[in-house]
Amino acid sequence: MATTEYIRNGNTGSDGRARVSQLPSAARRSGIGPGAATAALMITNDLLMIMVAFAVSVMLRMAVASRLVWVVGRPNAWATPAELAYFGWFAAAYVLVARRYGLYSATPLGRSSHELRLVIQGCLTAGLLLCGALFLFHGVMISRVLVLLLVMSAMVTLGVRRVWWRYSRLRHYQQGLELRNVMVVGTNQLSCVLGRYMDDHRQLGCRFVGFVSVPGAAVRGEIEPGEILGSVEKLRQLIRQNFVDELVIGEFFPIGYVIRILEEARELDIDVRAVAGYYSELTAMAPLEYLGIFPVAALHRRRSQAVGLFCKRIVDMLLSLAALIAAAPVMAAVALAVKLDSPGPVFYVSERIGRRGRVFRCFKFRTMVKNAESLKQDLAAFNERDGVLFKMSHDPRITRLGAFLRKYSLDELPQFLNVLRGEMSIVGPRPPIASEVEKYQLEHFRRLEVLPGLTGLWQVEARHDPSFAKYIELDTAYVENWSIGLDLRILVRTANVVLKGTGT
Repeated sequence: MATTEYIRNGNTGSDGRARVSQLPSAARRSGIGPGAATAALMITNDLLMIMVAFAVSVMLRMAVASRLVWVVGRPNAWATPAELAYFGWFAAAYVLVARRYGLYSATPLGRSSHELRLVIQGCLTAGLLLCGALFLFHGVMISRVLVLLLVMSAMVTLGVRRVWWRYSRLRHYQQGLELRNVMVVGTNQLSCVLGRYMDDHRQLGCRFVGFVSVPGAAVRGEIEPGEILGSVEKLRQLIRQNFVDELVIGEFFPIGYVIRILEEARELDIDVRAVAGYYSELTAMAPLEYLGIFPVAALHRRRSQAVGLFCKRIVDMLLSLAALIAAAPVMAAVALAVKLDSPGPVFYVSERIGRRGRVFRCFKFRTMVKNAESLKQDLAAFNERDGVLFKMSHDPRITRLGAFLRKYSLDELPQFLNVLRGEMSIVGPRPPIASEVEKYQLEHFRRLEVLPGLTGLWQVEARHDPSFAKYIELDTAYVENWSIGLDLRILVRTANVVLKGTGT
């Protein structure tokens, strides 16, 4: 449970602000929503399994094919550079084919047998593409036995991994983790049954958020008033506040309402499905899917960023691990200095709001006096930032060492551990505290749709700008225009800011 849950329970004001403080602390720590991040992890696992399959195929060639020297010739002791290059092509081809088959979809693909069939089909298709590349580039020196063994080994390793992944995924769903937030549009009997079915069958990977009503439509008696989140007229607000991943249309409405829903979905980048048989003119080319036992058709699919997020996660893991190893002596020295400089713990650990409302423990070196939080209210009149943020020059709570650590951003070194754990990214909006999120307006929730970061567009563009509007504007611009190239540019500029010692 996260922001979704307490909004569903009525913990939002009439102005749409979220009351984070009303969340039970244990419940607030649960993650929500798989999305593209899970797809990136699935791609990583598939690539590792293909590497295992390649190693197995090389060993099998040595053990088996060496006995067929009179047919295939004597094999190399290990893979040649050319064979490694074609192996890379096979791996890339499989990922592209699997993505096309929906194997990295956030929604379950039905029975495990269906998933295994798609995995085998993907391996065979990637094998055909590999053979095509061998023909086009005249790869006569590449062992055909190795190609055959690679395809067969990949079927086994990827199939086993897929079964294990499905099992672990279902366990997470039962624990309420990595669920997609789904709203049902409609208040008739079928809509009611859909909502109850998602509540009772967590293996679908869905968390039922509530119903959206349509003016003039009857409300089924079994639906509690608190389960109706609002009218379709406020759809954008409801989607933002509840971090909705998907809308399911369970009632037939005039086509005008559906077109409006699709326009909102395209702009907000969420999935929309409707019960099969509705809106045949809009679903003529859409394949039939199943939400449990209910046949549905996709009206809109969100843009996939799986490959980009896969690359971003790999970079985050490599950089954070390298930073923690390289900075270990510096961090040890800073920890000792903090302990000797003033009474209190070495680390400042605070609960921050991360991606999609997830609460996590953020680590920093302590730069303030021990009772800094209790003194903050007395200093409110000296706040130099407008809106939600708090900042003041010559803050009396900052220790002598703390000022130096902040100037060169050394206090944030422990946050590389948050990055390694997947709670933060190297680049992204800064993670807010709960009291800030309580004051968020509807448009501010946009910055919570990505992982928070150590540095971001605001830090390099307007670090000393007191305007909260500018802060939100830059974070929103980052979310809407994210790319690997943008992350790299921000990292280069961040290095320049840190070296100049412009932190406060």
